[in-house]
Amino acid sequence: MKSAAKAKKASAGAHAKAAELLSERELRRIVDTVLRLAKSTAAEETEVHVEEVASALTRFANNAIHQNVAEHGLTVSIRTVADGRTARATTNRIDEDSLRAAIEASLSLAHSQPKDPRLLPMPAKQRYRSVNRFIKPTAALSAEERALAVRRACDLAVKTGQVAAGIYSNGQNQSAMGNSRGLFAAYRETHSEFSITVQEGSAASWAKANSADVRAFDPQKLAARASEKAHLAVNARELPPGRYMVILEPAAVLDLVGFLFYDFAATALQDKRSCLNDRMDKQLFGQNITISDDVYHPLQQGAPFDGEGLPRQRVQLVDRGIPKNLVYSRAAAKAAHKQPTGHGFALPNEYGEAPMNLVFAGGDSSIDKMVASTERGLLVTRLWYIREVDPYEKVMTGMTRDGLFLVEKGGVTGAVRNFRFNQSIIEMLKNVELLGPAVRTTGEEAFEMIVPAMKVRDFYFSDVTKF
Repeated sequence: MKSAAKAKKASAGAHAKAAELLSERELRRIVDTVLRLAKSTAAEETEVHVEEVASALTRFANNAIHQNVAEHGLTVSIRTVADGRTARATTNRIDEDSLRAAIEASLSLAHSQPKDPRLLPMPAKQRYRSVNRFIKPTAALSAEERALAVRRACDLAVKTGQVAAGIYSNGQNQSAMGNSRGLFAAYRETHSEFSITVQEGSAASWAKANSADVRAFDPQKLAARASEKAHLAVNARELPPGRYMVILEPAAVLDLVGFLFYDFAATALQDKRSCLNDRMDKQLFGQNITISDDVYHPLQQGAPFDGEGLPRQRVQLVDRGIPKNLVYSRAAAKAAHKQPTGHGFALPNEYGEAPMNLVFAGGDSSIDKMVASTERGLLVTRLWYIREVDPYEKVMTGMTRDGLFLVEKGGVTGAVRNFRFNQSIIEMLKNVELLGPAVRTTGEEAFEMIVPAMKVRDFYFSDVTKF
């Protein structure tokens, strides 16, 4: 088959062996070299971040692979402090001359900055909870193995008279940071992702998965799901706009609630740019909504320390619909007379902090159960082109995409033309009737989170789209 031949050709020139990352000892040597060189400069304090990424990607379209790429890079980011001023400079070279030049660039930038009255001394040595998210089979996944998985997905599309496109990627990354007060932290992880869009005529559907462990998802099952839904989406009919009962699959939930994460930052509340201003400790969402930030959740990814080197804490943000807690960087915590939670971004930055590992508590209702319990409503695969209309009421607008289906009398009865929506996330989370199990979810508008499918009443669709 032509797609198989192209897959073989595309993988032939790619690296068969996974890239080798530096050892933690080598990362520490880079950090120590920067700190040693900085001692002979005007820097009063110095902080070093080292990031190394090795990734590979197979891209396919029209039922054949058309791109296979791999990259491997390392960056060293250096922040210096002098006379109450701070700045950062970055280099991708690790010889002493280049590191020394980056230190001097950081100092030069710092001297041109105004003094920062909120700037705190760098934190001293910390203790970190161990997490293991480096999965050897993910790191070792070869271009040939990716190509074979893509070939099977494309063969399915050819067999069903459809057209498939998407990506299959894997990689590994690591980070290390240290400072002149003795702090050192290191972390590494693997990542993998498969995304596929299947088109049948003018109809299309989509499936996507992301995990540290490539064995956590099956590309063939994702392809089969997208193929089945693309076939079901043929001959979509138009319905009038209005309020509908909706069953939001996890990707649709993610790309909406992902717009909430900055609102739980203490700096955002202090700056009066959070939807939680004047709403803390009040019933805001439904009683079935509980949200935490938890980097240690088994389905999460990410380092157990923040951009300042503080250990990340698990924080319960919402308890049964009531916003209870915020996350704090060191500066925000000092201003509010609170303890920092380990959610600060690397300095200098204008945002302060944010919860980056959101976990929504789920329920026990599968999507099939939600459909079976629905007299009339819509099943939503995912959303796209989402924009904020009202930041305080958290009104969002966007469109459905890649599979919108009518549910009648407990069953899916056909496809529906896409809608534009105008919907408050706050209102949506008041109207959740059923929750599915919380799963690691990836979409297109928000970073990965742990969220459930949701059955929501009175979701407002304002207009029918032209596709």
